[in-house]
Amino acid sequence: MKYPRILNNLIVLAAVAGLLSSCGLRRHKYADPITKNTEQPDKVLFDRAINDIEHSRFEIARLTLQTLINTYDSSEYLAKAKLAIADSWFREGGAHGLAQAEAEYKDFELFYPQMEESAEAQERVCDIHYKQMDKADRDPIHAIRAEDECRQLLLQYPNSKFAPETQQKLRNVQEVLAAHEYAAATFYHHKGSFPAAANRLTGIVDQYPLFSQADEALWVMADSYNRMGDRFEDKEATAYTRIVKDYPLSPHAQAAKDKLQAMKRPVPEADPVAYARMKYELENRTNAKFYNNALDMFKRNPDTRHAAKSGTPAMTAMRPTIPASVPQVAGTAATGTTGGVGSDVSIGTVSDTKELDTRPDARANPPAGGTVSAAVPAATPAEKPGEAVAPQQPFATNHPLTEKQKKEAMKKAQEAAKKKQKEDAKNAKAKPAQPQAQAPAAQQPAAQTPPQQDK
Repeated sequence: MKYPRILNNLIVLAAVAGLLSSCGLRRHKYADPITKNTEQPDKVLFDRAINDIEHSRFEIARLTLQTLINTYDSSEYLAKAKLAIADSWFREGGAHGLAQAEAEYKDFELFYPQMEESAEAQERVCDIHYKQMDKADRDPIHAIRAEDECRQLLLQYPNSKFAPETQQKLRNVQEVLAAHEYAAATFYHHKGSFPAAANRLTGIVDQYPLFSQADEALWVMADSYNRMGDRFEDKEATAYTRIVKDYPLSPHAQAAKDKLQAMKRPVPEADPVAYARMKYELENRTNAKFYNNALDMFKRNPDTRHAAKSGTPAMTAMRPTIPASVPQVAGTAATGTTGGVGSDVSIGTVSDTKELDTRPDARANPPAGGTVSAAVPAATPAEKPGEAVAPQQPFATNHPLTEKQKKEAMKKAQEAAKKKQKEDAKNAKAKPAQPQAQAPAAQQPAAQTPPQQDK
């Protein structure tokens, strides 16, 4: 009978604590106060505002700080007051408060770029988006913004005291972004859109090599290239080579070696630096408790326990890549390019316009005497007359036919073939017999000249 009473008491105490905190009676100490002991009026205003911030009276604190800025424009506490306004918005929280805090921190960096607090302002901006980051299967907008802001801090303030912590935050953010891309890639792979899957996976392993599932991404990428045809065998072998060399402790390492041997490709040695890094990551990886998996579905923030703890994160933004299924052509001397994307559309100039009327294929095969632009590609050796043309494999597509569609297409082809046979037989019966060619008429004898009379 005592347990319900104790539980009720705890609920009442928690409610009272919440009310006291909301009323500003609970103090949250300010991280960077000014300890200078003076009775100057601007210092008094600053101390009063900091006390209001610590007791969650944010509106009053901002009014006091704004009074300090407007009244004492040459005060030595002017920069601290502007930073304190941003901190008040940051502590207030919420979508509106964090947006206002980001704007204030950016203004502080703009007006006081040489102060040590500028690195702190940039760290807060990174933290604003880092705390709002969603799971990998949701909108990655805050993760992308957090990556940009954390990278800017490392590039702009590399010697700051916030740099090591921000570097780890950047690894965590890139783990979430890589997981987001990996989920989309595996969806395309299971759907059968292998070019799209291979393109996504290539971007992951090139941009985020510290991703905890980078070896798995390489394995799926190799399988995608394998299903796309023989022309992608080199890319498949490259994926297996990267698994063996860069991820030697991967569960797919031995299988990748076997694949390379079966393809008669050289098997590389494991990179010692990659081996040491992967060993360190596996030894320092924290596994989830049994109750964490049950509570993850109720959490908004992503799980970053498997994120890398060492290594340099990517310091460039991810850019979209050209899928491997898009044909590449060499550049021409006329355009001055070294390569580009292939296309079946070309532009040519024919000197004799009559060719367009007399020859339907004049655009595809221009006359020898005509001049064509450099955009028209030269004929390949297989297209030269007198040589057998090798059958070209169809390019991989993101929309493969299902078994049902294949059966329907085969059925339609058979019906069309039968219909054509019936029409040919019907036409053969209805066709009249050709008359025999008449013999040529006998030639009449040539007229004889009358004999000449004797004189």
